[in-house]
Amino acid sequence: PAKIKWLDTVSTFLDNQFRIPGTETRFGLDFIIGLVPGAGDIASLGISSVLVLTMARYGASGRVILQMLWNIFLDTTLGAVPILGDIFDLYYKSNRRNFELLKAHYSEDAYQGNGLWIILMVLILLIVMFVGMIYLVAKVVAFSWAYFASLL
Repeated sequence: PAKIKWLDTVSTFLDNQFRIPGTETRFGLDFIIGLVPGAGDIASLGISSVLVLTMARYGASGRVILQMLWNIFLDTTLGAVPILGDIFDLYYKSNRRNFELLKAHYSEDAYQGNGLWIILMVLILLIVMFVGMIYLVAKVVAFSWAYFASLL
């Protein structure tokens, strides 16, 4: 549908906009900002959260939203692991997966309208994920600081 076309454009920009020369491997802004330890993962979670909230507003069902949240959870938690997480981010592409879920939902004619309860549930879950991510990043930074300080 035309009203979700811009979500296709945004998810492509975030996950598939650029190609590694000489390969078929594509990446986007989400991968680039994810390279910044901690802050990049938090920013990526924020952007993905806005997309999921928008998709919920466009009528994705609770089941589809839970699948989208799972994609974001995997992308955020596994993507936070240094180096291996960046490689995971390069191939997993949670924003693109979430758009494909919404597109399939529309093609099944399962559109539900903009259910306020789904949006509120998603918002609460995303806030919990966001706060948890900030907490984990703070713990990793504190641990790293203490470790490197002990080496000096």
